Amino acid sequence: MAEKKQKGYDADSIQVLEGLEPVRKRPGMYIGTTGPAGLHHLIWEVFDNCRDEAMGGHSDRIEVALLPDGYMRIVDNGRGMPTGLHPKTKVSAVETIMTVLHAGGKFGGDGYKVSGGLHGVGASVVNALSIHTRVEVHQNGSKFIQEYEIGKPKYALKKVGSSKLHGTIVTWKADETIFKDGINYDWHTIVSHLRQQAYLVKGLTINVMDLRESGMNDKEVKRLLDDSVYLYDENLVCPSMSFYFEGGLASLVSFYNQTQKSIHKNVFYIEKDYTSKDKGAEGVNVGVEVALQYTDDINTRLVAFANNTYNSEGGTHITGFKTALTRILNTYAKKSNLVKDDESFTGDDVLEGLCAVVSVKLQEIQFEGQTKAKLGSTEAQSAVSSIFGEAFTEFLEENPDDAKQIISKVVLAVRARKAAKAAKDSILRKGALEGMTLPGKLSDCQSKKAEESELFIVEGDSAGGTAVQGRNRKTQAVLPLRGKILNIERARLDKILASEQVRNLVIALGTAIGDVFDITKLRYHKVIIATDADVDGAHIRTLILTLLYRYFRPLIEGGFIYVAQPPLYKIKYGKEVGYYYSDAEKDAYFKKIGYEQADNDIKEGEDDTDNVENIEEEGGEESNSKSKIIKKPYIQRYKGLGEMNADELGETTMDPTKRVLKQVRIDDIVATDRVIDVLMGTDVPSRKSFIQSNARTARLDV
Repeated sequence: MAEKKQKGYDADSIQVLEGLEPVRKRPGMYIGTTGPAGLHHLIWEVFDNCRDEAMGGHSDRIEVALLPDGYMRIVDNGRGMPTGLHPKTKVSAVETIMTVLHAGGKFGGDGYKVSGGLHGVGASVVNALSIHTRVEVHQNGSKFIQEYEIGKPKYALKKVGSSKLHGTIVTWKADETIFKDGINYDWHTIVSHLRQQAYLVKGLTINVMDLRESGMNDKEVKRLLDDSVYLYDENLVCPSMSFYFEGGLASLVSFYNQTQKSIHKNVFYIEKDYTSKDKGAEGVNVGVEVALQYTDDINTRLVAFANNTYNSEGGTHITGFKTALTRILNTYAKKSNLVKDDESFTGDDVLEGLCAVVSVKLQEIQFEGQTKAKLGSTEAQSAVSSIFGEAFTEFLEENPDDAKQIISKVVLAVRARKAAKAAKDSILRKGALEGMTLPGKLSDCQSKKAEESELFIVEGDSAGGTAVQGRNRKTQAVLPLRGKILNIERARLDKILASEQVRNLVIALGTAIGDVFDITKLRYHKVIIATDADVDGAHIRTLILTLLYRYFRPLIEGGFIYVAQPPLYKIKYGKEVGYYYSDAEKDAYFKKIGYEQADNDIKEGEDDTDNVENIEEEGGEESNSKSKIIKKPYIQRYKGLGEMNADELGETTMDPTKRVLKQVRIDDIVATDRVIDVLMGTDVPSRKSFIQSNARTARLDV
């Protein structure tokens, strides 16, 4: 009997991806995600190239435009991409930059002294993930153009005329087959990022505009693009912003603290170069820029940049900053007899209420990952520790009143830390002694596997009882919260843990809180906030999200937190029953069945199975009046989960195959901090201004 031939693992099994194919095959390796964050990352990649020109002193203006039909356009007045023939690729340098991974002027030589790019994949990745890209270069009195489709050139770079300008214009449309959530750029995300960059590059003007809301049609936009290199015009009727700052990071710290009360008048600021001898006799130059100010807040805002690239996960420069800050404040406090000899500050103590921005610039830079979230260059740690340490020591000596206020703030943090630790230990010890491993109101699930378990946080016992009846007992747990939980934004940990509602939630999650937080002990991999669709429900949801953001941020960053989206309407038409989550969905259904809704059609009560209407039809003079019965759809508007019965809640909000969940994520930590400060903090004027500015978009349950 012949043996059956097995498929082997040999040289033919190895797949070789050429050109930009690896990017399209595994886009997440290059831009982190194919969700909204990855879509916006394309903008940052192109913008960073323009910004690097400004950092090198070759340009002073960048323009970013959101165009109709999903296009983006970025212009700078730098040197322009090189247009000559590349000696190795035998095509133009423009085409090489746009189609070859790891090609660029950032790998030594005289291209860039300092740049945010490391891997040289920015422009080529944007090209690979776009269905159409157009590059226009103005250089040496000439204008050059080249276009691409899905990363492949449509034609060679060609000279199309003369020009007195210099710089580069890159226009692209991201590929919807890659970004399946849609090509939906967020104006506020873009503006926040570009404002930040303007603070980081002194003397750089950044203009941004949203032509999607200009009212112009496609032909008018095309004519504008053909006629103009720079589109920004104060008279243009569309959302637009212009940024230009001379104050550097000191201005940025003041901007971050505008809703806070500072405890010392002067913003500390230092900008200086450091030469490290760690890598040879010539040394490595590191530019260090640091600004900080303490506020009466209990939260920390520590923002890091390396070559003007935001490092959301910090890195070696932050390590150097924290080490120096702790050492210097301990030394100064003891030297000035502001603390007892046996007292010392921890790293957490000196960070409370601190707003600081740390920026370093290196010629040879090393990030951990292509998304550049964390700096890995070791020389940055010693550079920041040395430059900042020396300058901050002088600042404290020269500003004794400010120094005393800072030390007093840290001493207060020490006392609060000790009180919170005692309260936390007492609560945990008491819970263990009484056997209260889980809160009594928690209806836990049967499964002990966190990856398949879900926790529904619901509003009140009524919704809790309904949710318990409508859940899948095996994998779904329900925790009802009584009323509105404590606003933790201005509360310390000891007060937070004294709140029964918060304590129940902490124990249910299983991760503990504070310095003993352990995400590996999370008991549910989906934590779903399910509150009513009214003002009170929105407030409770905001209170819960504030708690999670301040004390359980890794749960949000890990993608474990969701908000349930219950339906707004139940519509029964004949034997057909459907749930609709927005007015648009409801109106689309009515259009489908040919029904025109009247104002009094929406019911708040039980199902009306005999929802009919008698229509009198008048004939001619000799005809008799006759009547026909028309079946009307029954429409119910939900205002809360408690209005649903268990079957409705289970089907619409808890069934994984039918429900709609919104995942909570953090796109911009600084912007998120500011929103929480305004909504949940003590700055009443800022909150009033926020309410007035957003009143038109509010949905009120009146």
